[in-house]
Amino acid sequence: MTESMAAPQARGKKYKDAIFGASNAAQADIQANGKDKVVNGTAGVIQDETGTLVCLPTVEKTYRALPMTEIIAYAPVAGLPAFLKDAQECCFGDYRPEGYTVAVATTGGTGAIHHIIHNYTCPGDEVLTADWYWSAYQMLCADAGRSLRTFRLIGEDGGFDHEDFQRQLSAMADRQEQLAVVLNTPAHNPTGYSLTDEDWDRIFDFLKTLVARGRKITVLVDVSYIDYAGPGARAFFRKFSGLPPEILIVTAFSMSKSFTMYGVRVGAMIGLSSSEAVAREFAEVNTYTNRATWSNNSRGGMACLVRIWEDPALRRQYQAEQEQYYQLIQERAAIFVKEAKEAGLPMLPYQSGFFLSIPSPDAGKVCALLQKKHIYLVPLRAGVRVAVCAIPKAKMHGLAGAIRDAMVEAGQL
Repeated sequence: MTESMAAPQARGKKYKDAIFGASNAAQADIQANGKDKVVNGTAGVIQDETGTLVCLPTVEKTYRALPMTEIIAYAPVAGLPAFLKDAQECCFGDYRPEGYTVAVATTGGTGAIHHIIHNYTCPGDEVLTADWYWSAYQMLCADAGRSLRTFRLIGEDGGFDHEDFQRQLSAMADRQEQLAVVLNTPAHNPTGYSLTDEDWDRIFDFLKTLVARGRKITVLVDVSYIDYAGPGARAFFRKFSGLPPEILIVTAFSMSKSFTMYGVRVGAMIGLSSSEAVAREFAEVNTYTNRATWSNNSRGGMACLVRIWEDPALRRQYQAEQEQYYQLIQERAAIFVKEAKEAGLPMLPYQSGFFLSIPSPDAGKVCALLQKKHIYLVPLRAGVRVAVCAIPKAKMHGLAGAIRDAMVEAGQL
């Protein structure tokens, strides 16, 4: 009897996400015991001090004021022209790098990652990212017939591990002509770590040695959290100027976090090259893949960004609201970092962003113990992720100590 109609490469696919699994468990506990008794640190969304999902007021007002035809009409496959221009300005700010830049609309940052894997690597290739990573990276690679390779993000000195980065990418270069690297910075998901200007200098110095070996390198910089990374977070973009044409830089810009429009699914992949031909090809191949994958994007989401960005008063209001929540998240994280230090709880270096992380050899066991105390966090392969974007300050107090106790009970401290 036939048990599968799927093609061989599709058999066995099952979607199971640790983030949504933990979130669903937290919601069930809230329904049973009330919101006040539950700490829900699972969701990568901003929640206010009452635990309510946040939409920036200027974004909500602008989106609701759009004509219905601007929401429901088809958009161009590459994206609205005004959106593609404004998304670049929104992404780069005052630090637009020199070179040829071109944008293509995507379904949030995820769409950009999909397209890079699909168009800038070959079937069977590996894609490199850090050992602390968003789990969808692995799924995106596997679904396209690629595999994910990792390097150690944090070295013994507490900074970016350049030695392991070079070691892993060199091993890939021995087998692949096309190399793709995904770096989530600033405000890295899930650790809150950000690369320094010196890190970028060393990275590009090394990449140039691979170019000299005949390799073509695409670096996707996932900047989904950049608007919650603090003052000066965009300065590193200037490091992307003057690179060889064999190094293509792509920034994955997302409205999910920057505009608190998670479910609208709008973003842009912005290609930067010193070669006009490479930039033109970038627009062509990724627009083609848009059509072949999701056809086109939400016109309403793109129109919302354009209206806010091109109205000076709305833009100022929007940026002030962002700043308010950036400060709130920083205050929450500061409580945790202080109490973690006092409790002797090890954690990855946090600077800014929605998440911080605690290394653990068996995060599932730790999180299961915490759930008995109505605390819900996300178990990752390398440790426990805490969504400081979602936990009110009152519930942040005592959380580090509770995690430490669970790790002691699990025999990990």
